[in-house]
Amino acid sequence: MSRKLTPPTATVTAMDVARLAGVSQSAVSRVFTPGASASRETIEKVRKAAAQLGYRPNALARAMITGKSRIIGLVVAYLENQFYPVALERLSRALQSRGYHILIFLAGNGEENVTEVVQELIDYRVDGIITASVALSNDLTARLAELGIPVVNFNRGQEDPRLTDITSDNIAGGQRATEFLIAAGHTRIAHIMGWQGASTGRDRAEGFRRAMAQAGLAPLAMIDGKYDRDAAISATREIFRAGQAPDAIFVANDHMAFAVMDELRFAMGLDVPGDVSVIGYDDVPMAAWPAYDLTTIRQPVNRMVSATVEAILGLIESDLQPRKTHIIGPLIMRRSARLPQDTARFLHPEEES
Repeated sequence: MSRKLTPPTATVTAMDVARLAGVSQSAVSRVFTPGASASRETIEKVRKAAAQLGYRPNALARAMITGKSRIIGLVVAYLENQFYPVALERLSRALQSRGYHILIFLAGNGEENVTEVVQELIDYRVDGIITASVALSNDLTARLAELGIPVVNFNRGQEDPRLTDITSDNIAGGQRATEFLIAAGHTRIAHIMGWQGASTGRDRAEGFRRAMAQAGLAPLAMIDGKYDRDAAISATREIFRAGQAPDAIFVANDHMAFAVMDELRFAMGLDVPGDVSVIGYDDVPMAAWPAYDLTTIRQPVNRMVSATVEAILGLIESDLQPRKTHIIGPLIMRRSARLPQDTARFLHPEEES
């Protein structure tokens, strides 16, 4: 049975609760402040009195007094990639367990749009900002630094030393995916890249280049799929129109890889992996569906979320210094790509769900 919600009332104050509970007003404040300490007896008295009076703490008023809203602003570029709804849910739950809440804004990668969104977050007096695949300009970063608002980039890196970045090790991941295809005997390998305006797309492409060069192979094609389904389909068609057909394609994220597999199988009549092996990047839940059974590099979302939460709260609460964190994710072998004879060397001890 759900608990009945009662509207906040302006007539009941913390002092009223304190009088009824027989405690000080500061004790009432501690009971309703996440992370503050109070004895079990005090908590029981205060909550009983608050329930009797219908008292609800005024979070906005407390923010005006303390200067802390306990709200984290999260700016995300888009939610079409299935990786982000999973990551945002886990971020929200993790922050709520620490007494914080998320205020989510959608923004494209245009500087003017991002600036407008961040200004709104400043107006909401957020304690910190997490950006998910959104780049901040140097001017905007400098302004946030002047205001003392810490920023953590989630799944996006920037060279600015004032920013904390939490990403998977995208170069290593791209290299590992390509090495897997090479070990399976593929030589005509194409790469549908992630958007080259993003560090993730550039780094995964760099990992692809390194693996190909180390094997003495030339990429059959490298086309920017822009992390977009339609662009990935167009890139697939372009690769096959160019001449020699690929025997494998490394796609820079699962969202695009699903589109590539659909195009190969249903539009071109090809078998995956019989005619063409496909590897993605992210390991979103759909990757394990029998319809795709996608071999992919897993973004270690649990560790990325944990590192992001610790970073943003460390910056807010204890003057943690900005840092760059790259977390290695495992290759998940399924049936969309031909298996090499030696699969053991591609197993990773740190697999996570």
